[in-house]
Amino acid sequence: MRGKVGKVIRKREVKPDQVYNSVVVARLINKVMMDGKKTIAARIVYKALEELGKQAKDEPVTALDKALQNVKPSMEVRSRRVGGANYQIPMPVAPGRQEALAMRWIIDTARGKQGSAFEDLFTKELINAYKGEGDAIKKKSDVEKMAEANKAFAHFRW
Repeated sequence: MRGKVGKVIRKREVKPDQVYNSVVVARLINKVMMDGKKTIAARIVYKALEELGKQAKDEPVTALDKALQNVKPSMEVRSRRVGGANYQIPMPVAPGRQEALAMRWIIDTARGKQGSAFEDLFTKELINAYKGEGDAIKKKSDVEKMAEANKAFAHFRW
């Protein structure tokens, strides 16, 4: 647990990015960033968004929102210990966590692939997410199928 019980934890505010003036793009840049190299992460994200906008024939930020919307999970399973046994209990996903999971899945699938530069793989994965296909979409469907399969344990939710 973080800190003392009953203490309210405030979320850090993320400032909008400089090009699109979007908080979502700023969060995406922060998630892509490694070793504190924010300018490199920003270059990668802006290049990918530009290409996504061309492919979608739409504004880059709007296309990014649609791609994230396609990857956001509505249900997930959480582990709960009841009477000495662990149960996978389906729970609805909070909106902030939905966005964080969607970004993480897109970035992780791009990082996990080999054979090309991360920039190209990240762009391809964003385009696939926009179209509703690819590994990030598969991850979403797997998580939602798992929640559906464990519906019998929903009564343990409290």
